[in-house]
Amino acid sequence: MLSVKTADRRDIGTGCPRQGTMAQLFEQQAELTPDAVAIASAGQCLTYRELDQRSNQLARHLLQLGVGPEIVTGIAVERSVEMMVGLLAILKAGGAYVPIDPSFPTQRIALMMEDSQAPVVLATERTKVRLPQMAKRIISIDGDADEVAKNGTDTVASTVSGQNLAYVIYTSGSTGRPKGVTIEHRNVLNFFTGMDAVIGPPPGVWLAVTSISFDISVLELFWTLTRGFQVVIHGDEGTQTIPEEIRNYGVTHMQCTPSLARMIAVVPEGLPSLGRLEKLLLGGEVLPLALARQLRQVFRGEMYNMYGPTETTIWSTTSQIGEDPGSISIGKPIVNTQVYVLDPMLQPVAAGHAGDLFIGGAGVVRGYWQRPELTSERFLDDPFLPGNRMYRTGDIARFLPDGNLEFLGRADFQVKLRGFRIEIGEIEAALESQAGVAQAVVGAWEFKPEGTIIEDKRLVAYIVSKAGAELKIANLRAALAAVLPEHMVPSNFVVLDSLPLTANGKIDRNALPKPAAEEEPETIAEKPRNELERVIAQTWKQALGVGRVGLDRNFFDLGAHSLMVAEVQMQLQELLGREISLVDLFQFPTVSALAGHLGGQEGQPSATNRAAARLAARQRRTP
Repeated sequence: MLSVKTADRRDIGTGCPRQGTMAQLFEQQAELTPDAVAIASAGQCLTYRELDQRSNQLARHLLQLGVGPEIVTGIAVERSVEMMVGLLAILKAGGAYVPIDPSFPTQRIALMMEDSQAPVVLATERTKVRLPQMAKRIISIDGDADEVAKNGTDTVASTVSGQNLAYVIYTSGSTGRPKGVTIEHRNVLNFFTGMDAVIGPPPGVWLAVTSISFDISVLELFWTLTRGFQVVIHGDEGTQTIPEEIRNYGVTHMQCTPSLARMIAVVPEGLPSLGRLEKLLLGGEVLPLALARQLRQVFRGEMYNMYGPTETTIWSTTSQIGEDPGSISIGKPIVNTQVYVLDPMLQPVAAGHAGDLFIGGAGVVRGYWQRPELTSERFLDDPFLPGNRMYRTGDIARFLPDGNLEFLGRADFQVKLRGFRIEIGEIEAALESQAGVAQAVVGAWEFKPEGTIIEDKRLVAYIVSKAGAELKIANLRAALAAVLPEHMVPSNFVVLDSLPLTANGKIDRNALPKPAAEEEPETIAEKPRNELERVIAQTWKQALGVGRVGLDRNFFDLGAHSLMVAEVQMQLQELLGREISLVDLFQFPTVSALAGHLGGQEGQPSATNRAAARLAARQRRTP
């Protein structure tokens, strides 16, 4: 049976609004603080009363067009005051909003619109030209402003309940086709209650930096406005930098991905500006310990590591980061949330052991938009709380002795390399612990050097250096070899100015460049001094798929591994017409050392000359 220690059930049954909607909570706050500034962006601002009235007018317009409960409604509006008016209007009309980032590629926008079949899309004059012709009805918030303004400003009557859809967020699909995640109002209201316990009062000034296509924007835009915050929307135009906005608006709270925090930290005034905040939330991807420590050098407020998939409503677990963090966990679940670490038979694993992470409770969403098979695959009956459902996250985690969860990586980031199963997060952590490394991502690529028989999968490390640091790949490789087994040391190292990011600010692993195999620069790749060195060097170049090999460079530092060495052994035996021990290739791993060893054994140059002739003939046959 499941124990409470193995599957944390913090605050099961904590009360939260079961009916009600996001819009109704905003309306209640607008009654309490009508003259307070609600939204500010690019020199514009609206009070709670003004935002309420403008969104009421647009909601009435949408109602006339058929928007209502369970009707999905697209919104393709740039980050602005109008964006917030549009989002609230859709919710006030009873609809569920579908965020469409105007900066997305046209093909992705078309796929989202085709899949959602939204009958109405909100846009602006500037963004509607980005929408495909399949859009049935496009309402321009600014272009149709005069028509919308004819509607009344009083509160819109609503029949929406907590079980109705609030929004549909499209996320990447493993098939390459985006899938819509359907979130109900009751899911969001439970999340709001969870954030009350974590972040708590009093309200302040929140800088919203996240695209509405990323579900964590719901915390920035809606939890804040239902709790009395002033929300500053970071604009698309970039008229002010984030450090400038923090200073100019007196921002007290911010949420962002670790990647964005790192980017802020390296610009002038970046770290000092973050140090002005009272509360900083980091989530959406793994928070490196080195970054947390860097931020803690200037930040004395409350800092949180947040974790949760879209399918369980934004954040499901949180962890407060101390002033001198020794490690990073994803913490414990928010209210009315259960987390389970299970084996393949859906049985709990012992604390300290890795397993598949499942999340249950009030945050578990309805499922995927019109994808019943995928919904049934990822959303399962909760065997520990009958009548409830749980979501298979695809993440690997374990419980720590103190009851906190440690994130160990994605199950689909697990790489099988030469028979070994590798969690690349472990390699990334080892890299980021090295002096001079600001950020590191590891991927696996298939290489097939011309003329070889092996489809060679290699680990590739992508590195961003710290400002002013001079990275030496040989030193990095040696440092990793000191803490990781040979099969976990990357074959290739690529130094980048920055890592590519998605529109949501996460690292875009699909955009990482495929590297060429490493090779020696011409300045240090000496030419072979005799025929035997030339035969060995040419064999290694062919196996590695490179143009140059230094005579004194260790083959394994250039990406060789045991399978490749076995192929080279066969190639050299065929060329030289003699037996060559595998032990020799490991014992003498450079061209000069191996040539010296084999030349001393050979005693007759004729065999080497014959090998050179065979090699030349083989090269002539190779197209």
